[in-house]
Amino acid sequence: MAKDVIVALDFDSKEKTMDFLDKFNEEIFVKVGMELFYKEGPEIVRELKKRGHKIFLDLKLHDIPNTVKNATKSLMNLETDMINYHIAGGEEMLSESVIEAKKINENIITLGITMLTSTSDEMMHESILIKDDLSVEDTVLSYAKTGKKSGLSGVVCSALEVPVIKKELGEDFITVTPGIRLKGSNTNDQKRVVTPSDARSLGSDYIVVGRPITKSDNPVESYHEIKKMFLGL
Repeated sequence: MAKDVIVALDFDSKEKTMDFLDKFNEEIFVKVGMELFYKEGPEIVRELKKRGHKIFLDLKLHDIPNTVKNATKSLMNLETDMINYHIAGGEEMLSESVIEAKKINENIITLGITMLTSTSDEMMHESILIKDDLSVEDTVLSYAKTGKKSGLSGVVCSALEVPVIKKELGEDFITVTPGIRLKGSNTNDQKRVVTPSDARSLGSDYIVVGRPITKSDNPVESYHEIKKMFLGL
């Protein structure tokens, strides 16, 4: 399975996004999240695809099964490479959406959101109201099992949970891990963070990196340094 670094395009405009990508003389894997997509609409994805970039469309879909299935059908027209859903939406929502996605693009990577990397055990118990006797790892694994049963290609999780997911669900079950920071850097709003090298050792298939690259004085250099750390080059 090919491993890669996905750059989170956490910008609020097409202009800022393209100014950033113009620094790169290569096609890269990028993540388009809610802020950019809702501001610029589907055209931003079409423009990025024209430039040859792979796209992780990170909209965290979650609604009644029919609504999410139809949303999936619409989004598949953008030729995205990855799409994701909140596993909390349930097996019916997930399985119907996966079937719809695969009808249009059999190679689409469908991912389930387990527990956001900004979530700690304390927050999960107090704010999300998950039972106190369950750890984040317990909850993530339970969600991952639901995701695999529903036909998802893999999950979005912290690299810290990757070993148990791979052990229980197999090496071919894809793990995409945000919450990546360089050693000694500010963790910002993330709680469960690791370095690129740690993510490699833990078995992550893809890492999602935002600020360590987008806020860098030299984004291209930072991207390649992080990629070398993750791939062990």
